[in-house]
Amino acid sequence: MPHITVDYTGNLADAFDRRGFATALHPLVAKTIDTTVEACKTRFLRSDEYVLADGGPEHALVLVRAAVLSGRTPEAKTRLSEGVLELLREHLAPTPGLSVQTAVDIVDLDRTWYRSHTEPAGER
Repeated sequence: MPHITVDYTGNLADAFDRRGFATALHPLVAKTIDTTVEACKTRFLRSDEYVLADGGPEHALVLVRAAVLSGRTPEAKTRLSEGVLELLREHLAPTPGLSVQTAVDIVDLDRTWYRSHTEPAGER
């Protein structure tokens, strides 16, 4: 926890610094919602089949969904979503001819049911 999924349209593949985004994102998340960088997990899903707006090729999208343990305040979630949007702008190169939509969704993982385990390196 947190589990972060970043969906992005294939027409942004060369313009989106994904590794730079994730390495800047993890400290932001840790600070904002009081967790650790080591707990953050981000995966990127490139979509080459999508329809945005009127379906024209000039549309692009990056959608970040962060699933965090329940109990965070609405203010912390707002700060996180705003910070993520700012980071996205910093890690997207100019894209002439593209209309780029960016969005963030913060969702709760129920503390009652959520479980996780990390196997230390070299333990198996």
